[in-house]
Amino acid sequence: MTAPHAPGHDSGPDGWRLFRGDGQARQVAFPEAPPWRRFASTSSASEPPKPLPYLIGPAEADVVNAALLLRRPLLVTGHPGTGKSSLAHAVAHELSLGQVLNWPVNSRSTLQDALYRYDAIGRLRESNLRREQPSEQPPHEQEPDIGSYVRLGPLGTSLVPSERPRVLLVDELDKGDVDLPNDLLAVFEDGEFEIPELARLPEKHHRIEVLTADLGARVPVVRGRVRCSEFPVVVITSNGEREFPPAFLRRCVRLEIEKPTDDQLRDIVRAHLRDADLKDVDDLLSKFLTRRTSGELATDQLLNAVFLRKGGVALSEGKLLEAVLHRLGGTV
Repeated sequence: MTAPHAPGHDSGPDGWRLFRGDGQARQVAFPEAPPWRRFASTSSASEPPKPLPYLIGPAEADVVNAALLLRRPLLVTGHPGTGKSSLAHAVAHELSLGQVLNWPVNSRSTLQDALYRYDAIGRLRESNLRREQPSEQPPHEQEPDIGSYVRLGPLGTSLVPSERPRVLLVDELDKGDVDLPNDLLAVFEDGEFEIPELARLPEKHHRIEVLTADLGARVPVVRGRVRCSEFPVVVITSNGEREFPPAFLRRCVRLEIEKPTDDQLRDIVRAHLRDADLKDVDDLLSKFLTRRTSGELATDQLLNAVFLRKGGVALSEGKLLEAVLHRLGGTV
């Protein structure tokens, strides 16, 4: 039986084991996180964090350019982990279009939520509180500003007029309600929408500043209507779980992202982990490709395995390898 470790900083060949499961408290120095799991302390739409390298072939890049020139949504399909969502961030970075507006779609997502939300209950509560508390303000100034209770969603923010378009990521649209693609058609065609709560206001309140999906930002909305001056760069991802209506597909430019080949995987590892010795990870590449033939694996799983190997983790066979390179689908 080994003696328990005294509190202190771990070191030695197995220092990567921060948690030991022995019930002993100790101070540990956390190593640097993988590049794709590092988070900036602050970010803004004007200065987004620099994304990780994104490798794409010239044929695929031409499809992206076609969508940009046609001002049409780009529908990106492919297996999980092939970099569909990362493409939106790569486009925003290369074209200096600011922070990506992200709309993660699920079964409860609605077009209304993506366009805007109106907190009527919050406004009513604030109005009642002001009436109950004495104030020196004139009566007409005691009502809460309605603009403080209207927040544009990611889709609504992307349609705010601007000199340069914003990038909107509609992530995993196939997870949404079956009618959601059709609901998007009018917005994609017209590039505008109405906020009825603002459109009904008297003429003296024709211009209202509302909140947006950008932290702390406000924009003016005139007579309750938001209309883009430049159609946003819309990247829609799909795992191919279902087919979309023909009318929706007709308005999109489609891009199929294939599984990366052996050489492409090496390029990806080299781009993300610049000091990685690829000779030391040939066995991991082989294991990854073997497992991928019988079930889905994501490219970032390979990156995780290589990163652990770089940190001194043997990662040959057994439960740890199974945990890192576990299949996402297919035969187990």
